[in-house]
Amino acid sequence: MMLAKAFRFGNRVATGLLARSPENLVVPAQRVGSQGYATDAGNKTWEYLKTEKRDNGVAVVRLHRPDALNALCGPLMGELVSALKTMDADADVKAVVLTGSDRAFAAGADIKEMKDKNYAEVYKESMLTAWNEVSEIRKPIVAGVNGFALGGGCELAMMCDIIIAGENAVFGQPEIQLGTIPGAGGTQRLTRIVGKSLAMELVLTGSKFDAQLAEKRGLVSRVVPTDQTVDECIRVAEKIAKFSTPVIIAAKDCVNQSQELSLQQGLLYEKASFWGTFALSDRLEGMTAFKEKRKPNFTDT
Repeated sequence: MMLAKAFRFGNRVATGLLARSPENLVVPAQRVGSQGYATDAGNKTWEYLKTEKRDNGVAVVRLHRPDALNALCGPLMGELVSALKTMDADADVKAVVLTGSDRAFAAGADIKEMKDKNYAEVYKESMLTAWNEVSEIRKPIVAGVNGFALGGGCELAMMCDIIIAGENAVFGQPEIQLGTIPGAGGTQRLTRIVGKSLAMELVLTGSKFDAQLAEKRGLVSRVVPTDQTVDECIRVAEKIAKFSTPVIIAAKDCVNQSQELSLQQGLLYEKASFWGTFALSDRLEGMTAFKEKRKPNFTDT
């Protein structure tokens, strides 16, 4: 019975993956304006972001609300989601770096913005739900965290795929000090990453923790000097960008599915995705290049 269920699950995953043609695995490019990425409202500069499209397959997004330590107000998050979706749809971009300033990645959600709201209002507007669209971006996001990453800032960092912290980084979920709880993944993602006991202590006490503990408990990949954080993120993103876009997307998807599925379901999902790469020209190119002892020339097909 269990074997039959597993076989059916694997077939569903494989069918879904193999039904996509290689063309569908690569998202189309969108027009980019001279002042930055195109938005739904046309070409314009961002109010709360600074964006840069580099010529190496990497895009950089900087949160830019310096008067509020990059507090995550609704308009800022709206701009961020819009920018990330546009980068996700740009065939020239293979990986994104998200960062803030040396003082703060993001000090939290904008408390002044939400202070006077009532239950009916937050329920009807589904407050913070749109934030999760960051985690739905298909291309890898490398977060460079310097300074404060508290509350919503910590939650935003955890929505990214890789976190590299500067030596001055400070993480935490201090919402309990405000008479509320985390609302954008703080009780869920943090627990999965650092374990129940530490997550419970951090959430129940509102305590902050430094970059060294974050590295020890697996929240960040590594800690680097503060003035090297963004450069290190770009180096990682550039390394990712050398590879095939549909394979990058598939690999990220499989790792993320490991957080949602049982081990057996995850193994089936991974196997089906692995098989799916055999529909790609890049898979053949990669293996041929290995046999011929040369660098592969990936074409994202």
